[in-house]
Amino acid sequence: MYRQHIGSAPERFRVDVRTVGASEVLTPVGELDHHTAELLRAPLDRALDEGRARLVLDCSQLEFCDSTGLNVLLGARLRAEAAGGGVHLAAMRPPVARVFEITGADAVFTVHDSLDSALAGRAE
Repeated sequence: MYRQHIGSAPERFRVDVRTVGASEVLTPVGELDHHTAELLRAPLDRALDEGRARLVLDCSQLEFCDSTGLNVLLGARLRAEAAGGGVHLAAMRPPVARVFEITGADAVFTVHDSLDSALAGRAE
């Protein structure tokens, strides 16, 4: 398992990464904003560069996402779809889901109620 922390505040944001079958599962933990977005962009880019185009984000521990974080996810979505894959969002907490609803981004991602359904490929 790969983990990356923000410099002096590892308690603020981290991303756990693991491979499950054909999916690269990324679990962002904490607040995704303009200060921490690069910590998500790096493992997303690494997975795509290594040919893993089915990206599943387990959002169950993501507490906040601002427009910078959303842009990172949208960029990964474009790259993943160009490679024949996609970005699947699973188990979003209500405050994070609200950001996606307000911006309309929930219409361009495959959203799942749970990580299990995302890994099984069932949209909910």
